[in-house]
Amino acid sequence: MDVQCFVEARNKVVGAVSRVIVGKEETIEKVFISFICSGHVLLEDVPGTGKTMLLRAFARTIGGSFSRVQFTPDLLPSDLTGINFFNPQESRFQFRKGPLFADVVLADEINRATPRTQSALLEAMEEKQISVDGETYALGDRFMVMATQNPIESYGTFPLPEAQVDRFFMRLSLGYMTRAQELEVLRRRRTTEILQEVEPVLTLEEIQRLREEYRGVRVSDDVGDYLMDLVERTRSDTFAVGVSTRGAIALYSAAQANAALSGRDYVLPEDIRRMAPAVLAHRITAGAGMKRQDAEARLMDLIDQIPVPTERLS
Repeated sequence: MDVQCFVEARNKVVGAVSRVIVGKEETIEKVFISFICSGHVLLEDVPGTGKTMLLRAFARTIGGSFSRVQFTPDLLPSDLTGINFFNPQESRFQFRKGPLFADVVLADEINRATPRTQSALLEAMEEKQISVDGETYALGDRFMVMATQNPIESYGTFPLPEAQVDRFFMRLSLGYMTRAQELEVLRRRRTTEILQEVEPVLTLEEIQRLREEYRGVRVSDDVGDYLMDLVERTRSDTFAVGVSTRGAIALYSAAQANAALSGRDYVLPEDIRRMAPAVLAHRITAGAGMKRQDAEARLMDLIDQIPVPTERLS
């Protein structure tokens, strides 16, 4: 297995997006890992930290079609999937595709839409297909949803149901820049101007190769047992609802992709530990009255408690 192509792809994508979003290389890399694993990303943070710009820049680096949907309370499911309209010139109904038929879909402020509209994403995210008036339409192989939401607002928002949150491969947060990084952004050109200069850095063939070959990264029995120890501990009394099998599969895939981007064809326990918070934290329920930050802190404590396997000497 040639892991050099993964390292080169990582450097090109992170380098291109970092021109737009300063100082967030780790978050950019995790978005790229989600894309390699055909997963979806929920980017959650306070307003004004660059969530939308990061996703727009990433979409430009991988090429393909892109659409942005601003979620609002009056948005209808048909506004996402498309509708059948009557064409009087041809005297027949024709299907007009909605924005979900793009390769990369930016669902901006997803928690502002009603649950009915949010549920329209479920089939598309999980099955990569859309059903309209009894007809099923397949989506592209590179289809990816990248959603943003502002966690501090409650007025006029509708919390995502657990079934939909579990469809997201990772939940990430940008956070604030450092003082020096923010000064750099203030003094440079407008971010929108820099965004227009970002060009695709990966071809369709390279993307397909990355998505196929990362599965060849080896996971030893000891590392696999370490992953399952972590997953099973979340299903104990520590949390009301633990990680699902879908979550365990996602963590396994994320660790493989992270290892490949690090230049290795084998997974280390460090890959599991690095990916676990972003992949698992939004898939657990800590019980009534517990805040999300407290649940994440409890997950981190649990990860620290599980013994890390060491290399066995023959």
